Amino acid sequence: MPVPAVSFEFFPPQSLEASFRLWDTVQVLSPLKPRFVSVTYGAGGTTRDLTRDAVATLHRHSGLNVAAHLTCVRATKEETMEIAEGFAAAGVTDIVALRGDPPKDAGRFTVHPGGFRHSVELIEALAATGKFSIRVGAYPEKHPEAASPTADVEYLKRKFDAGADEALTQFFFDTEHFLRFRDNCAKAGIDKPIVPGIMPIENWKGIRRFATNTGTTVPQWLDEAFDKAIRDGRQDLLATSLCTEMCTDLMAEGVDKMHFYTLNKPELTRDVCHALGVKPDLQLENVA
Repeated sequence: MPVPAVSFEFFPPQSLEASFRLWDTVQVLSPLKPRFVSVTYGAGGTTRDLTRDAVATLHRHSGLNVAAHLTCVRATKEETMEIAEGFAAAGVTDIVALRGDPPKDAGRFTVHPGGFRHSVELIEALAATGKFSIRVGAYPEKHPEAASPTADVEYLKRKFDAGADEALTQFFFDTEHFLRFRDNCAKAGIDKPIVPGIMPIENWKGIRRFATNTGTTVPQWLDEAFDKAIRDGRQDLLATSLCTEMCTDLMAEGVDKMHFYTLNKPELTRDVCHALGVKPDLQLENVA
């Protein structure tokens, strides 16, 4: 099978120690020659300035193609587009355009006065500038706020019609969820790339809690497998094996691109990529 093209997601550091961890993560993963790396916003736009700083720093010093997350939360349309124009002026022309999660104490998303009402409006505004390559989110399982799985597919089609170039999915534990979603998107006339989001399981309890909050199905066998592996001290081995197997299954179904959510912990992602045949550029590795 052909070796997949990979990309990685990071989150912006909020302390000096976290800054070193982010740079270490970049150093470990950059030799794998990712298509791009992305830097997230926190819930409610809480890390907007940190994201902007991290994107600018990585763009200047890492040699990687950096994509900035941009959301509709807590900002007017003018403020949001000013941030986008700032990215463009700095040479960052890849945007991951999202509605964004509400602040943790808000419950549901609320439109900011004068702000974009949803991601489609943001995508239209970014596309109208002609300056950006636009990626968007997609949900193999129903988004917690969506009326139905069909509504999710229809909304993704609206994002592409508005000017998006590629979709990155929420993570999942069962490849059938992604494959079924991909088939339904094709039936709906979507012909642009839909890239599966892959979450290597660094910490099962934390990832499980995150999965519950995002509506991601957790199979009972996975709970049982990690309970036993944690007791035996083999959770990293299990995580690497399961993630590699899932990615291999996706590759067998024609998936040629994967987006890894690293949580700024690069070792497991690196090991899975190596197992998939994504080999490091030795010159870049020596520089790192």
